[in-house]
Amino acid sequence: MDGPAIETLLDAAFGPARHALPSYFLRDGIDPVAELCFVAQQRGVIVGTIRYWPLAIPGARSALLLGPIAVDAAHGDLGIGSRLIEHSLSAARARGHDAVAAIGAAGYLGRFGFHPALEFALEFPAAVAADRFHALELIPNALRGGGGMLARSSG
Repeated sequence: MDGPAIETLLDAAFGPARHALPSYFLRDGIDPVAELCFVAQQRGVIVGTIRYWPLAIPGARSALLLGPIAVDAAHGDLGIGSRLIEHSLSAARARGHDAVAAIGAAGYLGRFGFHPALEFALEFPAAVAADRFHALELIPNALRGGGGMLARSSG
């Protein structure tokens, strides 16, 4: 099972206190969306991982929370993270999900079409800097005219 290797990679990327990060408020006690969780391997060793979680976004029919995404530091300049995001967003779109929320760097997430969540009048239920809270419409206008607080969802 890859679980221990993934947890080790996530601890290395975010530190042992990662479970106290704001995004875990929406993940804790909920299973990830298994068909959208991927790993990147090199010579049989996991060097990258991405996960998605069910999320309730006002106005969205089927929303997701992206993250965590992590790449082993020794493989950080190979585009692994970008490929994981592109592949998983394509899979999410193909499975009928209409929106994704994420916490991260604007410059990085913007490369994949994410916009500041404030553009959609979305609010995060824990303290998150506005410039790190983003959303992406997988279906055009999925978040237009909605707005409000993100909430936990069991899928």
